[in-house]
Amino acid sequence: MKAPKLAVSIEYDGTRAPKVTAKGAGHIADKIVQIASEKGIPIKQDQALTEMLSQVEIDSEIPPVLYEAMVQVLVFAYQVSGKTIPKP
Repeated sequence: MKAPKLAVSIEYDGTRAPKVTAKGAGHIADKIVQIASEKGIPIKQDQALTEMLSQVEIDSEIPPVLYEAMVQVLVFAYQVSGKTIPKP
């Protein structure tokens, strides 16, 4: 049996660690992806990272163990949206 589709939405304001703002499987995952697409939010498909992020509670910051993976996602999002990557 195929595992249900998962989706996780993150928010990053540049001052704190990214936090999980929505997550879900199946139809909820489809809705998260649909809303992101409609709002022009970059979507990165990474099943392993999505599975790890789905363990984080909504409105919680991601754990330090996922920081390096999140850097790759943030770089992707900046590149796709045409924004300049902020310098630390």
